Amino acid sequence: MDLFVLESVTKIYKMDEVEVRALDGVSLTIKDGEFVAIMGPSGSGKSTIMHLLGCLDRPTLGKIFLEGLDLSQATDNQLAEIRNAKVGFVFQQFNLLPRESALRNVETPAIYARIKHAERLRRAKALLERVGLGDRLFHFPSQLSGGERQRVAIARALMNDPAIVLADEPTGNLDTKTGAEILALFEDLHKEGRTIVLVTHDRRVAEYASRVIHMQDGRIVKEESVP
Repeated sequence: MDLFVLESVTKIYKMDEVEVRALDGVSLTIKDGEFVAIMGPSGSGKSTIMHLLGCLDRPTLGKIFLEGLDLSQATDNQLAEIRNAKVGFVFQQFNLLPRESALRNVETPAIYARIKHAERLRRAKALLERVGLGDRLFHFPSQLSGGERQRVAIARALMNDPAIVLADEPTGNLDTKTGAEILALFEDLHKEGRTIVLVTHDRRVAEYASRVIHMQDGRIVKEESVP
């Protein structure tokens, strides 16, 4: 089943009265349950696609459909609801709350989803145990290694049990061994039936996906299947 369908999507940003065409007529389909990597150099448009898929932004031209819903016509409230219920985000910089514990960071998305406190705690503890941080519940981000912080970020992304996980350079700040451990977690999430879309500039990272989309100058230049 088609999960995302992009039809001739263009995204233009205005910077100091200069128009920057981040995406230029991109058409793309991502199927439910796929593991897709989007590759390209800096400025190729790959992160812009991620923001559009995650309902963090809207296209300037063209249409984006999620399970048949036209996101380009959705209200801000609808987009916020989709982000909260369907999508989990993992970022290169972790984006953790520095003054909150690992447990509290993981719990945060469920607060916005109005899940009761006891259930939030149960889920957050279970997720931190799942990513190997059961003994780090009350540590703050500054007390954790880069790999541990990314594990907290993945646990947080899973808090509302999303069907879609979007990851933007999730191993970019990690050493090779830790990066491989994080990618193994993504493989496990994919095996559970989640759709994974991963943005990277690293070929070794992209090879964890089943399909790689290559971007350059805001356009898709090549697609390939990974054995």
